[in-house]
Amino acid sequence: MAGTTIGGAHVAAKRAHPAEMNVFLGLLAIILLFEVLGWIFIGQSFFLNPQRLRIIILQVSIVGIIAIGVTQVIITGGIDLSAGSVVGATAMVTMSFAQISTGASPVYPSLTDLPVIVPIVVAVGMGAAAGTVNGCLIAYTKIPPFIATLGMMVAARGVAKWYTNGKPVSFPIESYTVIGAGWNPVIIFAVIAVLFHLALKYTLYGKHTYAIGSNTEAARVSGIKVERHLVLVYAIAGMLAGIAAMVLSSKNLTAQAGMGVMYELDAIAMAVIGGTSLSGGRGSIIGTALGMLIFGVIISGFTFLRIDAYYQEMIKGVIIVTAVATDVARQRRRAKAV
Repeated sequence: MAGTTIGGAHVAAKRAHPAEMNVFLGLLAIILLFEVLGWIFIGQSFFLNPQRLRIIILQVSIVGIIAIGVTQVIITGGIDLSAGSVVGATAMVTMSFAQISTGASPVYPSLTDLPVIVPIVVAVGMGAAAGTVNGCLIAYTKIPPFIATLGMMVAARGVAKWYTNGKPVSFPIESYTVIGAGWNPVIIFAVIAVLFHLALKYTLYGKHTYAIGSNTEAARVSGIKVERHLVLVYAIAGMLAGIAAMVLSSKNLTAQAGMGVMYELDAIAMAVIGGTSLSGGRGSIIGTALGMLIFGVIISGFTFLRIDAYYQEMIKGVIIVTAVATDVARQRRRAKAV
């Protein structure tokens, strides 16, 4: 009995240990690694450079907004491959409602110099609409999430290219450019992250999200309207992709059909690196935020060490596969422990 008690105490202690702590320790280890490599090969500090840290955070914050939505989708046991294409399509349409009258060839000459609330509503609404379509297909037609969101990925990218025949949309009003200026993308990410961290942890929305991911049938039996909740989760993910499109186009002062390519995979990688399980039922916004920073530090570290861009893409692929493999191994250990 004593041995059992000790073992039980050990298991309880392990469970009390926050999963996010391991991710945070991993972040510190990666920073330390690049710091050492920086002094060895470059003769410079990687971490003690405010400009580099600023670039890291700004680069990943926009994809981080998408990752917050993707995290909630994955917790339900689903996946969203359409986020990057939704960013491209939404950016094009949103920017067309944010153009000035004195710019070159506005998309809608009679709809220029509009109040900034108009493109904001367009971005949020278009993203939410795309997410709602995803959710309805998955919840009510029972199409696998992979297939449903893959279809949306292809369709949305087509919309982005068709909208202006591939031509970029530029010359936004000044109030629109403020959205993506300076530290505003980081502030927007932080506000959204806090909001959904609280929602997942303390509200029925969060409890239902985790319950569906853990056991869909048990959640349905317990009275949760599974289909309706799935539509809501995917709509939120689409809305956040729309917000990311707005911030990205504002930051770049232009919208192009190719915007957002591969953003969905980067967002999934951030979530999985942060401890979100691809089998559903487990994950957190804090973990995703830390995963986002790990992703940003790794990419920035490669640039710092002057590793060629094509090698960076290869290594990014390895990171994604490794993150998924780690999650699978973690699930197997958990199954054996039970």
